[in-house]
Amino acid sequence: MTEQHPDLADRSLTLVANGWDNVMFRLGDYLALRLPRRALAGRLMRNEHRTLPLLAPRLPVPIPDPVRTGAPSAALGYPWPWGVVRWVDGVPAASVPAAERTPWAEHLARVFVALHRPAPDDAPGNQFRGVPIETRSESFEERLQLLPDRLHERARAIWSAALAAPAYDGAPVWLHGDPHPANLVADRGRLAAVIDFGDVTSGDPASDLGMMWLTFDAEGREKFRGVIDAEARDGQGWDAGMWDRAHGWGLLYAAICFAYPDTHPIMVGVGEHAVEQLFD
Repeated sequence: MTEQHPDLADRSLTLVANGWDNVMFRLGDYLALRLPRRALAGRLMRNEHRTLPLLAPRLPVPIPDPVRTGAPSAALGYPWPWGVVRWVDGVPAASVPAAERTPWAEHLARVFVALHRPAPDDAPGNQFRGVPIETRSESFEERLQLLPDRLHERARAIWSAALAAPAYDGAPVWLHGDPHPANLVADRGRLAAVIDFGDVTSGDPASDLGMMWLTFDAEGREKFRGVIDAEARDGQGWDAGMWDRAHGWGLLYAAICFAYPDTHPIMVGVGEHAVEQLFD
């Protein structure tokens, strides 16, 4: 900080999160410092720095568009880009009971309505998000083993329905890429922010909409989908195939939640909720 942004160097630093890709510190009262932990995360942060200033003005919720950016430092032996963003009060939505998320289900739906607009050809690529769902079948078979055996037959039925749905044939739209409840900030009954756009990309919006089962209960999903059906694609909504594919994506995400129980226990809770919702 002293090397590249000396005017911020005297502000206090408090560790607040240590995720898969980034470490985050609160920087003084109003800012946060985000530092990649690995080379992949460095590439993802470059994507955020390039795209979030374009997306922030169109979205009806705060997102971590950079206030300042930092470059790798040879003097400090730190090899990746980093950034400073605005601090937002709240807690990860994953730590809030699902029923308490329902009041902002429609707000989140409108965030996706605003986000899911045609993206330019140079939008960041991502081989894991926004792609045709059949390309994730090998991963599904691997992750299926993380679910109880008693659910495997029903899980295969959901996946088969997703594969049988018509392929997305619209223009690639902007995608968050990883909008699970730990990447949503809740504060006193409202949606305070959508964070961690490292997987930002473009493609089939079913990839984002699969988060519906991870985030909401039946009432919340009804409210969320009601707004999407009424307002997405300039009021046309999406066809049934979109939701079949989204159901498959939600299943894949649910299974992935159980992959790292020791290092990311909060995601186990997300997965347990999603399994209840997917197989209810």
